[in-house]
Amino acid sequence: MTGTTQPVPQAPHIRRAVVTGSAGFIGSHLAHALLREGTTVIGVDRRHETSDQSAAANLAPLIGQPGFIAVTADLLNCALEPVLLDADVVFHLAGMPGVRPSWGTQFGAYVQCNILAAQRVMDAATRLGVPRVVVASSSSVYGPTTSQASLETDHPHPASPYAVTKLAEEQLCLAHAGRPDCRTGVAALRYFTVYGPRQRADMFIQRALSAALTGTTLRVYGDGRQRRDFTYIDDTVAATLAAATASNDTGVVNVGGGTNASLTEVIQLAEQLTGRTVPVEYFTTRNGDVPLTRADGSRALTHLGWKPKVDLTSGMAAQLQHLIRSTARQAA
Repeated sequence: MTGTTQPVPQAPHIRRAVVTGSAGFIGSHLAHALLREGTTVIGVDRRHETSDQSAAANLAPLIGQPGFIAVTADLLNCALEPVLLDADVVFHLAGMPGVRPSWGTQFGAYVQCNILAAQRVMDAATRLGVPRVVVASSSSVYGPTTSQASLETDHPHPASPYAVTKLAEEQLCLAHAGRPDCRTGVAALRYFTVYGPRQRADMFIQRALSAALTGTTLRVYGDGRQRRDFTYIDDTVAATLAAATASNDTGVVNVGGGTNASLTEVIQLAEQLTGRTVPVEYFTTRNGDVPLTRADGSRALTHLGWKPKVDLTSGMAAQLQHLIRSTARQAA
């Protein structure tokens, strides 16, 4: 009998999705990808494009698109059931980012945004029987690691208040899903240093490219030998979409780009791509920074059928071109 090629099973179509944090970096890219697939997207964010410049830039590709419904609301106090009603999946990406600001007086805001908001989302989703919630966690939950890639089964050692809240958030969502009466499956994605067009201005690759273009001094905290598993935004979105239709036992999954590079190597690449020198000033390492992040991608491959495709050079080149275009539009 001659062999035949079996067709690749198509993932179920997502008819209606809720994206919390839709005015954010990852959320806006995810919402755009869903719209391209014909999904009705309810984007929830407390920021509005008329009062927040970053939100305006992220929402610009979405506003006015058929199928996109923008809801300006705070997850801590808005009525959630009308928003989540009839959704196939909730992508819970809203949260308060940043390791360094989480120390001190702002910690309460991190607890509210990263834990209490997740509790309200999961409570509403489970009552409505939403089939799937995909929650954004972070590689920061691992804390300081060795040269070995981090496995989802490794014991977490969060090294900052921010990381503590992200670990609590993912475990809270999984606790809901573990109830015998719960019909909602949860995938908790531990994102590793996501970069690309519209990356937050405080993130390292964006700062390095901006410094190269403008000649301003780039601040580096530490000696530059810290290594990160950089993950391009398109790869991140692909993994997140795959998690929406993966099996119910998905649980925790690393989403890492497979490109482990030092901050110094990122600076050198920024110089190569722009043909300019990046002025650098070094400062003491700040609390919560870790020397290495590296993802083991085995579980992502087996549970999501996903592996990264974009290398660091290609991804940074795309981010640079977007930054140049954005700067030109602002100057016009």
